[in-house]
Amino acid sequence: MKRFAIATTAIDPAALREGLRDPGAGGFCAFEGWVRNSNEGREVDGLEYEAYVELAIAEGERIAEEAIARYGVSAAHCVHRTGDLKIGDMAVWVGASAPHRDEAFRACRYIIDEIKHRLPIWKKEHYVTGETSWVACSHTYREHEHEEGGHPHHGHAHHGHAPAAPFMPDYSRQMRLSEVGEAGQARLAAARVLVIGAGGLGSPVIAYLAGAGVGTLGLVDGDRVDASNLHRQTLYDARDIGKPKVELAARRVAAINPSVQVRAFAEPLHAGNVVETFAQFDLVLECTDDMRSRYLSSDGAVLSGTPLVLASVYQYEGQLQVVDPKAGLPCLRCLWPQEPSPEAVGSCVLSGVLGPVPGVLGAMQAMEALKILLDLPRPKNATLALVNLLDNTIQHLGMDTTAGCAAHGGCTHQARAALRRAQDQREMDLSFHSLAEAVAAGFQLVDVREANEIAALPLPGVPSRHVPSGEIAVHAQVLRNEGRYLLICASGRRSAHAVQRLRAEGVENVYSLAGGLAALSLRKAS
Repeated sequence: MKRFAIATTAIDPAALREGLRDPGAGGFCAFEGWVRNSNEGREVDGLEYEAYVELAIAEGERIAEEAIARYGVSAAHCVHRTGDLKIGDMAVWVGASAPHRDEAFRACRYIIDEIKHRLPIWKKEHYVTGETSWVACSHTYREHEHEEGGHPHHGHAHHGHAPAAPFMPDYSRQMRLSEVGEAGQARLAAARVLVIGAGGLGSPVIAYLAGAGVGTLGLVDGDRVDASNLHRQTLYDARDIGKPKVELAARRVAAINPSVQVRAFAEPLHAGNVVETFAQFDLVLECTDDMRSRYLSSDGAVLSGTPLVLASVYQYEGQLQVVDPKAGLPCLRCLWPQEPSPEAVGSCVLSGVLGPVPGVLGAMQAMEALKILLDLPRPKNATLALVNLLDNTIQHLGMDTTAGCAAHGGCTHQARAALRRAQDQREMDLSFHSLAEAVAAGFQLVDVREANEIAALPLPGVPSRHVPSGEIAVHAQVLRNEGRYLLICASGRRSAHAVQRLRAEGVENVYSLAGGLAALSLRKAS
């Protein structure tokens, strides 16, 4: 008989109790965990449990066997729910029968405590405000406890037990640093940090900031895990392929440090909300391989007054820059006033990358973040750090900003103008659930990818025209005279840039597929 089970439907305690009945048992104890309507001062509307089922069952079986051997009970069993639960639903049931009730009590308590700490089961709380939050396993059984004891033939006497103390993070190693101490740890606990991108750079950033005890982490990522991510994105494993990164990352934070509050943003930030969102945080780290996101983040930082740590990776190299409007440090547009075309900027997809490269740059980003939050010593002069991991050198280049924002009205002026342009661009980005839907809406499709990309992933069964993005301006006159066009690329970056170039040439009937083919796949999966 199995001693542990995962249930996707309501738990039947009467049937479970009957299954533990033993003529030689004089005592029986049961624990029931129910979903309550509040947690730590917040009103809860319901819960959602997820589990790595195979591992949970194997480990749950071991825990029950340990309890039987340790306390000499006749039998023990545990059932845990997964899926969506409402207020009052039973989330977990543990029962043990033994010759004497004390052994049953002890075995039951042992099982619930060990399950709490050892099983890969995660809980997402749904609040009445509409927000959600992943909560670590150490908080999972802080609902109502209900234990029963007594002889199975003579009813049940009720016996109460205080819940196990929640996990308390240990920051002793970093608090021994004289620059941190109790005061510094308190500063971290009060800090609010936004991380944009939960990939190769974001993985070490998120893990280190959660481990350090940053009080609130905002996570922005609209992507799902792909098998090609796993060699460098260490927050995930093979079981996570196809799942939303932001949810997985939030769950991982809860497992690393349950005291950290997570705010998850499943949609990318845009010109209409970036300033308002940045203003809710003390610090932002941009961790994507998307140049548009970097420029948007720089503009948002300037207009909200929020410090920003930027990093990027190209093959074996990386760059690191801190933008602090309050300290008057140069923004990204001070260095490069005009955003380069996507063709001129490398990415992990197109250029390749070894896993440790974004790991090193992400760790450096996390270090810069902690230096800012703890007010640790930092270089007085703004520099751009160039990291070469082949020869292990770091160059610090001084920033000559005379041709940047200083020559064009200053950072604030440039940022405002850029966000206005980005708002206009959003009107040119269109979303569809399928390319067939776009064709039915009257659009002619233009694939601006390179020929090798199209050969590897052709458009599925829809008519299209191939015009590489670098050649799009040559076709402006033809596109001006015919119908409406939807430009398509892998991520939406090249198509958006191509649309901008065509609009500058007076071609108004062109649009970009928002998020490209990658976003199209996500919409199909959701």
